[in-house]
Amino acid sequence: MDTAKLLSSVPTGLWIGGEERAGSSTFDVLNPANDEVIVSVADATPEDGLAALDAAAAVQEEWAATPPRQRGEILRSVFETITARADDVATLMTLEMGKVLPESMGEVRYGVEFFRWFAEEAVRIDGRYTRSPAGTGRILVTKAAVGPCYAITPWNFPLAMGTRKIGPALAAGCTMIVKPAQETPLTMLLLAKLIGDAGLPKGVLSVLPTSAPGELTTALIDDGRLRKLTFTGSTGVGKALVKQSSDKLLRTSMELGGNAPFVVFDDADVDAAVEGAVLAKMRNGGEACTAANRFHVANAVREEFTEKLVKRMSEYTLGDGLDDSSMLGPLINPKQVATVEDLVSDAVSRGATVAVGGVAPEGAGNFYPATVLADVPADARILKEEVFGPVAPITGFDTEEEGVRAANDTEYGLAAYIYTRSLDRALRVAESVQSGMVGINRGVISDPAAPFGGVKESGFGREGGSEGIEEYLDTKYIALTN
Repeated sequence: MDTAKLLSSVPTGLWIGGEERAGSSTFDVLNPANDEVIVSVADATPEDGLAALDAAAAVQEEWAATPPRQRGEILRSVFETITARADDVATLMTLEMGKVLPESMGEVRYGVEFFRWFAEEAVRIDGRYTRSPAGTGRILVTKAAVGPCYAITPWNFPLAMGTRKIGPALAAGCTMIVKPAQETPLTMLLLAKLIGDAGLPKGVLSVLPTSAPGELTTALIDDGRLRKLTFTGSTGVGKALVKQSSDKLLRTSMELGGNAPFVVFDDADVDAAVEGAVLAKMRNGGEACTAANRFHVANAVREEFTEKLVKRMSEYTLGDGLDDSSMLGPLINPKQVATVEDLVSDAVSRGATVAVGGVAPEGAGNFYPATVLADVPADARILKEEVFGPVAPITGFDTEEEGVRAANDTEYGLAAYIYTRSLDRALRVAESVQSGMVGINRGVISDPAAPFGGVKESGFGREGGSEGIEEYLDTKYIALTN
């Protein structure tokens, strides 16, 4: 593909009110495969943020009053428009984020489904009409758009983390401002342009790349017109945003960090568990909040599981994500490579064994190989901290109770994976695991038609499913006389 031609079609200014605007300064977007500058984009200021909020507030009432069927048709058009440009979007994502091209294509297919799903949900916003139990009148309950929303999205899924916020917000009748991650603004800027091409009215969606997210976010949160904040990212930043938004009592939804356990019981199909482990660990190169972070394997099958996982992980070849021969692209930046190296070194210093991988290659780019750590001790940091890289630490257990206890030994609770042939055990353990999502004999669980979200310090609120649109709706009770 002609990347120069592709980049020439991507907005590099601020996207405010459905139009590209120049910024007062710019910052560089780097290719993590070689650390070279891809392009420079406009750097939004707090004043730019308020201009975007002006545009959102100006059309909020009109957009909320737009018939649900019409909103749904626009979202369906967005789905079709992005699907037609899937190759371009995927290539752009690989350039700025590093994931291999097949992974990027998979994200496009997954991400656009939120527009198709919420196109259908837009016409299913309902309420209720009942008689008061006391017989004194009638109860009418309706749903209304929350109002202008602000979405902060991460770098690891530059498309999908935005579409699963934009889709329900627009379906509900809300306007939205999106601040993409500084590392990966290009995908979201192209998305905004394509959404505009699909017929979204001007002002409904703005996209503001910035190198100073704190200043921009503060300006928007402190403005009384903003009514909703949705964030995907680290737990630490999420906590700070919740505190910051409390003065204005903003509606908030937080999809935060994870530490997903992958539990293999002694009655599991080991071959299936290994394939599921590869999917759960290596999706997005391990840079996913739902990635399996620690592998708790019954001692009766641990040696077999480890040997087979090592064989599968050793097949992963490193390379530029656009190279057809590469299976694993770079991590996002040098800081992330250093984080992975630190966690692996800590585990090894405490007695873990590197079964495969474990050493970053020399040369340009932020690469780290697929790695398996065997015999990981309980006090290793990698069992407590999110590694966000292609490293699979394996530890053992004997009884079902020990497996569940190990799975729950974390302050996080986003995703969990269970492998067993027993339906009774599967349901019993799934109910006992403290997690917002549980995959049973499945290594990939995300689905636009299902509610995505966690418990404990993995956040609150749900994205996707019929639950997702509720995050952007207020409930109103109207009392009627007899």
